[in-house]
Amino acid sequence: MLQAVDRLLGPLARSLHLLAAVWLFLLAFLILADVVGRGLFDAPIQGTPELVANSIVAIAFLQLAHSIRVGGMLRTDILEAILPAGARRWLRALGYLVGIAFFLALAYATWEPMLRAWEIREYQGEGALRVPTYPVRTIILLTSVLAALAYLGLAAKALRGAD
Repeated sequence: MLQAVDRLLGPLARSLHLLAAVWLFLLAFLILADVVGRGLFDAPIQGTPELVANSIVAIAFLQLAHSIRVGGMLRTDILEAILPAGARRWLRALGYLVGIAFFLALAYATWEPMLRAWEIREYQGEGALRVPTYPVRTIILLTSVLAALAYLGLAAKALRGAD
């Protein structure tokens, strides 16, 4: 079952990573247009700060599962360098289990605020552009679960010695 989840998670994580990259690329153009509009024409694009703030959070979370799966998360190798292979395997598994606990706790903590945001149609910003926050809250919840699943796959591999 874990292998089936891992096979589904791979393409999904890569797709979300690609979506985040495209989103970031488009966001860069928005920021450029805002800066040029502000500097040359004294006419910034309304809502840019709200769009950027929400986008950065979403972009970071969309990349989580892929980053975890490819070993792109931060870690220190100092302790691993002096430990025998068996102890390294258990240390990695422990780290992965901490990752699972962290992201499941984050998903749990995000559940109620996400439901409330959808219920009240929560927005950020005033005036010309109000940015909905409920999609970003949903992204945080769903990608936290995906991150926990990615760590679960790594923990299983580490405990089998395939890490």
